[in-house]
Amino acid sequence: MRRCEFFRVLGGIVAGFRPRRLVMVAIAVFALLPIEAGDAGWLPDFFKSSSKQAKAPKRTKSARQSTRPAKSAKHRATAKHRATRLAALGPVALPPSVLKPAAGKCDPATFRIVLDVGHTAESEGAISARNVAEFAFNLRLARQIAERLKADGFAETRLLLTEGKARPSLFKRVASANNLRADLLLSIHHDSVPNKMLEDWEFEGKKSHFSDRFSGYSVFVSRENPDFETSLRFAELIAKEMKAQGLHYAVQYSLPIMGSNQHPLLNKDTGVYRYDELIVLRKTAMPAVLLEAGSIINRDEELQMDSPEHRNIIAGGVASAVQEFCDPRWSLLGPL
Repeated sequence: MRRCEFFRVLGGIVAGFRPRRLVMVAIAVFALLPIEAGDAGWLPDFFKSSSKQAKAPKRTKSARQSTRPAKSAKHRATAKHRATRLAALGPVALPPSVLKPAAGKCDPATFRIVLDVGHTAESEGAISARNVAEFAFNLRLARQIAERLKADGFAETRLLLTEGKARPSLFKRVASANNLRADLLLSIHHDSVPNKMLEDWEFEGKKSHFSDRFSGYSVFVSRENPDFETSLRFAELIAKEMKAQGLHYAVQYSLPIMGSNQHPLLNKDTGVYRYDELIVLRKTAMPAVLLEAGSIINRDEELQMDSPEHRNIIAGGVASAVQEFCDPRWSLLGPL
């Protein structure tokens, strides 16, 4: 009776959750329940196939009676083993790779992520199809991401703005990030294509260049980063969230046509690339990831990148990735 009453109450609680989280919430609740030795085996058995049981040969009455004491003892031993195994899983059953902490215990109030605004006012990066500097796009998006992270409790989020010419500014931003003792660095950029792929057009009476051939985001990590494994894990989370938002990744970096700009694709599903030579990724003392949010040389995607609504989609994806990086259970339960 107590179990039936529990499930009636549980049914009323979970009815309020969104369908996509219902199964994960149920698993988490069952994992939190106190498990007695006599009941410990039911949860693992719930996920097992019954095909082996269906194929088991039938036994005679005398055979069943003769093996009953041994079978009972075996059941008690199995139940005890399963109880110990489930207790070891903790409050939520997650794969060991996901349970690995980001940097010790991650407290959003003290966790510091640096948002590096790509390029500088003096060295503005790529020029969009409508003659707008990449630096302007980077700054607007980085500010929106920072606002979102702070609203989610990551009060120590820092916006990193650097001055100067291209290469010297790279070492300045690395030094600044290291001095801030950041836990993570995310460098914000917007994409273009090699000059050989550009086409001419005129916008508002001015000669411009465009390439509508490619579009999409891309995420980069460097194997030379002192913590490549953690960098890659964070990159995977960002790429996964970008895809979950309905965005697609830029495929051109894996193609021979890119020449020296071709890079190894580490995840064909989500668009994580390896770019070992990037100074901002390999010289920082903390895990670091570079996000190309989209192509501003693509005329249609440039308009999207200029939209506050689209920037909010990207900011939400980054914020979700940081939340999951800090607490892997967040991906299962979310902000209940």
